[in-house]
Amino acid sequence: MIGARPGTGPAVVSRQVLGPRLVEYTLDSPVLGETTSLRILFPTGYGAEPDVRFPVLYLLHGGDDDYRSWTDKGEAAETTEPLPMIVVMPDARNGFYSNWEKAGRHGRTPWESFHLGELLPWVDRTFRTLAQRESRAAAGLSMGGFGAFSYAARHPDLFVAAASFSGVLDTNRHPWITEIAGRRDGGGFGAIWGDRLTRSIRWRAHNPWDLAENLRGSVLFVRTGNGVPGEFDHGLAPDPVEAIVFHQSTRLHKRLTALGIDHDWHHGRGTHDWPYWIRDLRETAPLLAGVFADPPPAPSPFTFTSAEPEFEAWGWRVSFSRQHKEFTILSDVDEHGFGLARSGAPTVRTAPRYEPGEEYKVRVDDPSGSRSATSRADRGGHLTFPLKLGPGGTARVEIGATR
Repeated sequence: MIGARPGTGPAVVSRQVLGPRLVEYTLDSPVLGETTSLRILFPTGYGAEPDVRFPVLYLLHGGDDDYRSWTDKGEAAETTEPLPMIVVMPDARNGFYSNWEKAGRHGRTPWESFHLGELLPWVDRTFRTLAQRESRAAAGLSMGGFGAFSYAARHPDLFVAAASFSGVLDTNRHPWITEIAGRRDGGGFGAIWGDRLTRSIRWRAHNPWDLAENLRGSVLFVRTGNGVPGEFDHGLAPDPVEAIVFHQSTRLHKRLTALGIDHDWHHGRGTHDWPYWIRDLRETAPLLAGVFADPPPAPSPFTFTSAEPEFEAWGWRVSFSRQHKEFTILSDVDEHGFGLARSGAPTVRTAPRYEPGEEYKVRVDDPSGSRSATSRADRGGHLTFPLKLGPGGTARVEIGATR
C-alpha cells in the first residue's frame, strides 16, 4: 500500500520563490525520514484567480539529475507558460521511483510511498488542484519515463495520462541500467528490487512492459530517439544509451499494439540529450493539456495485474495471506462481478458501489465448486468475499440484483 498514516504528512521547511511562476519547496518527509526538495510551476494567473482549480502534471527527472533539471535544463517554465496546469517536479535521486528492497546511502528509500502516498495528497491539500484521476498526469525522461509509466501502470486510478521521453520501459532488457542507478545512490546490486535471479517477480511487478494491460484506458505518449545522431547533434558517433532505451520503448510499443491499447508512438534519429527532451516536452505538454480538457472515461470493465500481497485499483482491494510474490489478475471487473486468477486464499473487497445494508445475490465459481449465497453491503457500500483459489486456481464471482 502507498498511503501515509492518517494525520501525517510532510512539513514545509523552506519556500523560495525563483521566478514569476516557479517556487522551490523543501519538505521534511515522515515517509522518507529526511528532507527532500521539489519545484512547482504554477499556471499564469494562479494568484489572481482564487476560485479556479487546475490539473497537475508530475514531471519526473532522469538518472543523475534532480528536481531542478526540468527548469534548469529542460525549459519547462517556458514550455508550460501558456498552459493551464500546475507542474510538480519532485526529487528521486537515482531511486527508479520505487520503494527499495535493500539499503543504500539513504536507507531503504521508499520513493513510491513518498511520491504517491505522501507528496501527491500534500499537493492536493495545499494547492488549488483538481484532485481526481481525470486531472492528473505523469511524464518524464529516461529513468523518469520509467517512473511515469510504472506509476501509471501500478496506479491507473491516479493518472489519466503518461508520457515517456527516452524512457527505460522494459527492465527485462538491460537490467544493469537499474543496478548502476542503485549503486550510484550507495546501494549494492539488487538494492532497488532485489536480486534479479531470485526476485525477478519484484522487478517485473514494477516494469511497464509486464504491466501494460493496466494502462488500458490511459492516454499514452512514447517518444524516443534511436541513438543515431540527429538534428541536434554535432558529432557522428552513435549513442548506445539512446539505442538501448529505443529498444525498450519499441518493445513496449509492440506490447501495447498487441494488446490493442492506443498510444502515441514517435521515434526517429536522436541521442540521449536535453535538446530532444526539450522538444518532446514542447510537443507533448499541449497534448496533455488537451487530455485534461477532455479526459477519457475510466475503463469499465477493467482488468488489473499486480504481484503485491495487498493491492487496490479503482476502489477494489485484494489482500492475500501468502508470503511469496506472484502475479494476480483481477479481471473483467464491474458492479456485476469479477474474476481472479492465481493461487492462495485472497479476500476481495469491492468498490463502494452497493447500497449500504442491502443484501445481494452472489454466485461463486472457484476450485471448490459452484455455490450461491448472499452478501450484505457494509456501511461504506462495499461487499467482501473471502476466496480459496488453490495452486494456480481461478474464481469468478457474479453479483446479482438487490433482493
